[in-house]
Amino acid sequence: MAYCSIQTKVYSGDLASSSSFSRSLAAAPGTLGLHSISNASRRVCCDTPKRRRFQVLALAVKRSPKRLKYATPRFTKEDELLYIEVDPSLSGADSWKLEPVVHLLKQGGVGVIPTDTVYAIVCDLRNHSAIERLRRIKNVDPQKPLSILCHSFHDIDTFTTGFPRGDGQGHANLFRAVKHCLPGPYTFILTATKELPKHCIRYGTAEAKYTLRKNVGVRMPDEPICQAILEKMGSPLISTSVKCPKENEWLLDPVVIADIYGPEGLDFVVDGGVRVADPSTVVDMTVIPPKLIRQGKGPKLHWMVAED
Repeated sequence: MAYCSIQTKVYSGDLASSSSFSRSLAAAPGTLGLHSISNASRRVCCDTPKRRRFQVLALAVKRSPKRLKYATPRFTKEDELLYIEVDPSLSGADSWKLEPVVHLLKQGGVGVIPTDTVYAIVCDLRNHSAIERLRRIKNVDPQKPLSILCHSFHDIDTFTTGFPRGDGQGHANLFRAVKHCLPGPYTFILTATKELPKHCIRYGTAEAKYTLRKNVGVRMPDEPICQAILEKMGSPLISTSVKCPKENEWLLDPVVIADIYGPEGLDFVVDGGVRVADPSTVVDMTVIPPKLIRQGKGPKLHWMVAED
């Protein structure tokens, strides 16, 4: 059986919640340099120093040809960063790892998940304080809009007025064309409905003047991990792409993302592998014909008009 190496990382955060997480590892005989390992189950146990209020154990398992097999987890979290490595194909053996992530999101957590383009910082669409934390963690300008990640067209139709479906008077049925694009690497700007919570339609901080936002960017990623989380959540997630704070470049390695944004207050990072620097294609669907705002991973289609 192959050896594996485990490294411990310490971060701090803001989310006050309570849970526990331990894993059983089937590893080759030897010492891993942690507190205790029983011969029967190779269970890793770590004690939290009493004198520190904020401690985190993030087990970053270095990738090896043979994946580790984990037993059913116990999950514990107190103001800590949870780091989970998941097979990008989301095989059945890995799907259980997303349960703690969904739990944190429903409790107001803010974390990083993979999409079909780059990594995204996400939180619950209905949680106002979580959205404010997301903006603070990434230092998002109060005037900069956020997008929502949707699981299905039903979600899109619930929180926006949807795609133009034609009226028999010469206006194209764009919904039929869009169905061939989603799920996929596109962000479509649509008109928000009243179902979208006010703190999503109006954005800013408590100190800044809130500005009415009638439109919202919508994504339906073609990515198994992201789709599984959205399905378990039962509602869309607020989302913003992960960039390097100083260099304004995409951060593509989840380990680097955890190192940079973990100390800022992230609650979890889902490692789905290193991404490619290819963001989504942005299309404004509030005008006819639809206007291409940014060319990205999704190809420009014949019904899109490039922005002047």
